[in-house]
Amino acid sequence: MEETPAGLNRPVSTPRSAGEVVQSWEAGRVLLSRPTSRALRRICENRAAVISFVFLVLLGIAAILTPLLPLQPPRWIDTSRQFQPPTIWAPAPRWLEVNPGQYGESSEPHLSKALREERIREGFGQLDPFSRALLEIRLWLWGDWSLPSLFGTDKLGRDVLSRVFWGARVSLAVGIIAAFVSLVIGVTYGAVAGYVGGWVDDLLMRIVDVLYSIPFIFVVIFLITVLSAETKRLRPVGPLPVEEITSPPPPNSQVPKIEVPSPLPQDASTAPAELLDQGKLPEIIQQAAEKIGVTLPAEATVQPRQPGRSWQITLPTGRKYVLQYTAGRGPAWQLLAERYERWVTANRIVIFYFVVGAIYWLTMARVVRGQVLSLKNELFVEAARAMGASHIRILFRHILPNLWGVIIVYLTLTIPRVMLFEAFLSFLGLGVEPPDVSWGLLANEGLQVITPIQIYWWLVLFPSLALAATLLALNFLGDGLRDALDPRLRPREST
Repeated sequence: MEETPAGLNRPVSTPRSAGEVVQSWEAGRVLLSRPTSRALRRICENRAAVISFVFLVLLGIAAILTPLLPLQPPRWIDTSRQFQPPTIWAPAPRWLEVNPGQYGESSEPHLSKALREERIREGFGQLDPFSRALLEIRLWLWGDWSLPSLFGTDKLGRDVLSRVFWGARVSLAVGIIAAFVSLVIGVTYGAVAGYVGGWVDDLLMRIVDVLYSIPFIFVVIFLITVLSAETKRLRPVGPLPVEEITSPPPPNSQVPKIEVPSPLPQDASTAPAELLDQGKLPEIIQQAAEKIGVTLPAEATVQPRQPGRSWQITLPTGRKYVLQYTAGRGPAWQLLAERYERWVTANRIVIFYFVVGAIYWLTMARVVRGQVLSLKNELFVEAARAMGASHIRILFRHILPNLWGVIIVYLTLTIPRVMLFEAFLSFLGLGVEPPDVSWGLLANEGLQVITPIQIYWWLVLFPSLALAATLLALNFLGDGLRDALDPRLRPREST
C-alpha cells in the first residue's frame, strides 16, 4: 500500500473508494433482486399499467373530493335549461341567491340560514359528515359560483358534468366494496377447500357447482327486491288538543279566546268530523296540529278512510298523515304519520354492495382452490410442515402469498364486471335509486331520450366514456400486476 505525501500511515483512498462503489453496487443488486423490488420494477417498466394506475388514482381522488370542486348541484332542477348542449361560455346559475334563476355575478342578498339549508338539501341531498364538511369548504372558497355546463344538461336541466363526478363516487364504491367482499369469501373458501382436500373439498365444491347452476342474475334481482321492499306503517305523532281550542277559557283568565271561523261552532267537538267527511280540512284541526309542531296547509287533500272515525291527509309535498277520532277513549283526536319502512334499514346501494359481492365469489373460489392444490405438495410446503408450522401458517404464510398475482388479476376483472352489472340493474330500475346517481343510471337516462327525431348525444357519450375509460384502465392495470407478481417469471429473469 502506498503512503500519502504527508506521511500518513493510511492507504490511498482510491482503491478503498472503488471497493465501496463495488460493494454498494452489489448491495443495490441484492436489493433489486428481492421479489418486491423486482415486481415494482416490472410494473414501472409497463407503461400502460403505470398510466392506468395514475388515471385510477386521480379518478379516485376526484371522486372523494367531488364536494370540494366548484360544480353545479347534481340534483338542482331548472327546466328552463333542459337539453342544453355542452358549452364553455354560458354561466351557471347562482343557486344560493334569492332568485336562483339568475346567472353570472351575484347581485342579490344571500338567503337566510334556513333557506340556505333548504337549497343545499334540494341540490345535494342528504350528505354524510365528510361530504358536508367538504361542501362547506367549497362554499367558503367559491361560494355558489360553479363551472359552466361543459357536458350539457339533461331533461330536467341538471348539469351532466356534476352528475358524472357524483356518479363516480357511487360506481367506484360499488365495484370496490363488492369486489372486496367477493375476495374475502372466495379466497378463504377456495383455500380451505384446496388445502384440506378429501370429503371437505368434495362437499365445498359441490356446493359451488349447485350455486353455479342457479342463474345468479335472478338471485340478485330477487334478493335486492325482497330486501329493499317497503312496508307501510303508522307512527303516532301525538294527540291533537282540539278540546283546548273549542272549550272556553276559565273565568278571570287572561288568555284570549280563539275565534274559530264558521261553520264550526266552538262547543261542538264533532263538527270537524263532519267537514272531514266532506273532504275539507277544518281550520280548527290546522290550529291543533300547529300546537304539536305539525303544519297542515289548507291545500292538503282529505280522503275518508272510515267516515266519522278516520281520514287520510295528503300534503302537497306528498307526505301523508292519518287522523283518527275516538270519542270517550282518552284524547279524542290522534294524528299518525304514514311511513314506509324496510326489512333492512340500509338503502339499496348498501344492499347491492354485499349481495353482489356474495354472488361473485364463485369463480375466485375455484381459481384459488386449483392453485392451492398445485402448491400444497411443493418442497417449500413440505419444508415448512417438517419445521412444525401449523396448517393455518402454511396456508396463509407460505401458499397464499404465491397466489397474489392470480388473485389480483381476478380482482381487477371482478371490479369492472360488478360496475357493468350495476349499470344493468340501474337500467332495469333495480340498481341505484334516483335521486342518487351513478354512471349506469346516467347512461340509462341518456338512452331514454334518444329518438329518431332528436339525439342528445352528450347524455350518453360522457357517462359512457367515463365508464369505458375506467374499465379499460382496470384491465390494463390487472395485466400489469399479473406480469409483475407472477412467481413463474422470476427464474426467467435471473437467467
